[in-house]
Amino acid sequence: MGSPCVYYLLMDIEVRLFALYKERAGCGEVLVTLEHEANVGDLTREIRSLFPNLAPPDVGIVVAVNADYADLDTPRTEDRRVGKEFRPRCSP
Repeated sequence: MGSPCVYYLLMDIEVRLFALYKERAGCGEVLVTLEHEANVGDLTREIRSLFPNLAPPDVGIVVAVNADYADLDTPRTEDRRVGKEFRPRCSP
């Protein structure tokens, strides 16, 4: 009997950065690949690792999914658009 097959389901997420985050990152959009079961908290941790100067660790990054603000435990489900928006709290 051979070894079992292991499949990793991944998803690409388009992340749009605004205002100060865009300035600090040096770009307005970035493509992030995460595991299929990832949530907004996982995405935020990945963005912080890619752009360590984006915001201090004690500052919560505001994330919108489908134009609605999202909590860190908000999952990415099939019916959601693959797009996240990171906005500083002071942005309109």
